[in-house]
Amino acid sequence: MELLFRPRRLRRSETLRKMLRETVLHREDFIYPLFVVPGQKVRQPVDAMPGVFRLSVDQLLKEAREIQDLGIPAILLFGLPARKDETGSEAASPKGAVQQAVRRLKKEAPGLLVITDVCMCGYTSHGHCGILQGREVDNDATLEALAQVALSHAEAGADMLAPSDMMDGRVGAIREALDERGFEMVPIMSYAVKYASSFYGPFREAADSAPSFGDRRSYQMDPANAREAMKEAALDVEEGADILMVKPALPYLDILVQLAGEFDLPLAAYQVSGEYSMIKAAAQNGWVEEDAVMLESLTAIKRAGADLILTYFAKQAAGLLK
Repeated sequence: MELLFRPRRLRRSETLRKMLRETVLHREDFIYPLFVVPGQKVRQPVDAMPGVFRLSVDQLLKEAREIQDLGIPAILLFGLPARKDETGSEAASPKGAVQQAVRRLKKEAPGLLVITDVCMCGYTSHGHCGILQGREVDNDATLEALAQVALSHAEAGADMLAPSDMMDGRVGAIREALDERGFEMVPIMSYAVKYASSFYGPFREAADSAPSFGDRRSYQMDPANAREAMKEAALDVEEGADILMVKPALPYLDILVQLAGEFDLPLAAYQVSGEYSMIKAAAQNGWVEEDAVMLESLTAIKRAGADLILTYFAKQAAGLLK
């Protein structure tokens, strides 16, 4: 049989494969999540996430310089408080670890884009993402608290805010509060489609944010739902979101593809702690080649439609992409 076309012709050499590659990773695609804590000289490893640390502000600044040297353009800050209470009051404190870190970063690493996570789960004594009414999260009471957290981050100098709580209406509430205080140019990267995933376990160790009772399924999305993702994203667009995020990334590439076909806003995807830790664990056991699997997974996320990728592999990947 005579073959009219042989696809393998265009795969014969690495040079040709690179020239024809449809999806290419760049260091500028990455946002590196970091955990900032009160204190000095704190560099505490997160056991479930090899290579990830809880850092005090002074140590965070050292990390920021390394990140910039690698060509990574942005970080996402998560904070841990000195103390927790029922309402997560320290989340909005100008003396909080995140607020202090933002101020120092904007002075000492001004070229680094600083994004802050806006949520309360790491600050509340019960570990839920808002204000409780009995054993339920009170959606509307939480909106005001989130707006105050967002304002405290903007006042400290944050370049972008990322609300992750999944309360109804929180993007609109934050946008209104920012605009009223003169922060109309601070963009919002919304965790628009955040699923009640089983892949968050290592993060909850890192951020000390596991709920003390129940779970978050009454406000995070059911993993079985796709049409609902389009509705959630559309609502956030109407409320003023500038960037839409899907979280987690790899288990929800189909959702990312659908969003890419439906919306014109930039899309982000969060390769979450469980995705990271599984690759690390498999590599440590010799079951997979870590760098190859890491880069393949990141390429898949970008191929599905992500313009930005939040990943704990950012430094490792950036070093390989030089």
